[in-house]
Amino acid sequence: MSRIIEGLLYSESHEWVKVEGDLAIIGVSDFAQAEMGDITYVDLPSEGDEVQAGEEFGALESVKASSELYCPVSGTVEAVNEDLESAPEKVNEDAYAAWIIKVRMSDPAELEALMDAAAYEQAIK
Repeated sequence: MSRIIEGLLYSESHEWVKVEGDLAIIGVSDFAQAEMGDITYVDLPSEGDEVQAGEEFGALESVKASSELYCPVSGTVEAVNEDLESAPEKVNEDAYAAWIIKVRMSDPAELEALMDAAAYEQAIK
C-alpha cells in the first residue's frame, strides 16, 4: 500500500504539492515511485524557468521506464533539488522528502484542480 500524506495536494499524473504561501513544493507520490521501480536519473529544469500547469517540466528514469513529470501549477522555478542529480534513489527512499522543484505560483487558483489525500487514495485504487 502506497503512503499518502494528509495536507498535500495531488495531481492525476501523480505529482504532490506542498503549499507554503505562494510557493509550491513539488515531488512525485509514493505510488508513482513504487510503480517505476529503482529511479536512476532525474531530469530537472533550471532555476528561473517558467512552467505551466499540466505541462512537462522534467522526467524520472528508472530501470523499467522513463516517465515525464507534469507541473501541477504555473509559475517560475525558484529552486531545484540538486541532490537528486547525484542521488536519484532518494525519490525511492522517501518520495515525500525528496522534493523535485519549488515553484513561485503565478495563479494559486490552479490548486483547486488538484486532489486532496482522500481523493487521491480513491484515484489510485
